[in-house]
Amino acid sequence: MGAALVEHPGVALLSATGSTRMGRAVGPRVAERFGRSLLELGGNNASIVTPSADLDLVVRGIVFAAAGTAGQRCTTTRRVIAHTSVIEELTSRLAEAYERLPLGNPMAEGILVGPLIHGGSYAQMERSISQASDEGGKLVVGGGRAFEDEAPEAYYARPAIVRVDEQSDAVRQETFAPVLYVLPYEDLAQAIELNNGVPQGLSSSIFTSDRAEAELFVSPDGSDCGIVNVNVGTSGAEIGGAFGGREGDRRGPRVRFGRLEGVHAPRHQHGQLLR
Repeated sequence: MGAALVEHPGVALLSATGSTRMGRAVGPRVAERFGRSLLELGGNNASIVTPSADLDLVVRGIVFAAAGTAGQRCTTTRRVIAHTSVIEELTSRLAEAYERLPLGNPMAEGILVGPLIHGGSYAQMERSISQASDEGGKLVVGGGRAFEDEAPEAYYARPAIVRVDEQSDAVRQETFAPVLYVLPYEDLAQAIELNNGVPQGLSSSIFTSDRAEAELFVSPDGSDCGIVNVNVGTSGAEIGGAFGGREGDRRGPRVRFGRLEGVHAPRHQHGQLLR
């Protein structure tokens, strides 16, 4: 069905959401027949947590964005880049929240984490955790399978947090599962460099009470992702689809603010400012 849509001359505009590998296969084939494509591809999304951040707000935003829908959202938070002054407390609070996450049937009320789509996704999650551990990371909480006896046909994965000291190969790849990497930074320039230092650029966020830090993050020297959030997790559910960042449209990011007034992003003519 996908091939038929890609190749059919009657489909003037093809919109496709998926991996970067999928986009590289679809884009040239649509262009070959002079069609147009709109590609929303991989997202290795990061949240920067500064020393002035409200950690209560941070924990709520990150836990939902990282573990909701079992990490199977293109705007899922996959990396937390936390200042050295707050990383230990933040990691502890995130781990405590993860231990209380409600897993189960996602159609049931109060359930945040449902199953992975299939066994291959679970195997990829386990491989990513193992690779990160081999590269010096430490599994803080989670990992492994839940409800294996009660529901052997479903792959319920316990959302995992892995503490790392640097952006290793495992961290730079997108694992479409609830694996969250937490790594430190010393200054904001380094944090932005880490945010941008992956092949996928879809969504990003910064948690701060400092207006200058927020302005820098949404400036041309800041995040180069398709969605830029301030004091909001990377999930950006209220915004809808992204422009695609490095892997898609270059018209600039959509910008969303929460709990920080008086900040604007004048460089983004096509951006949205949502308060």
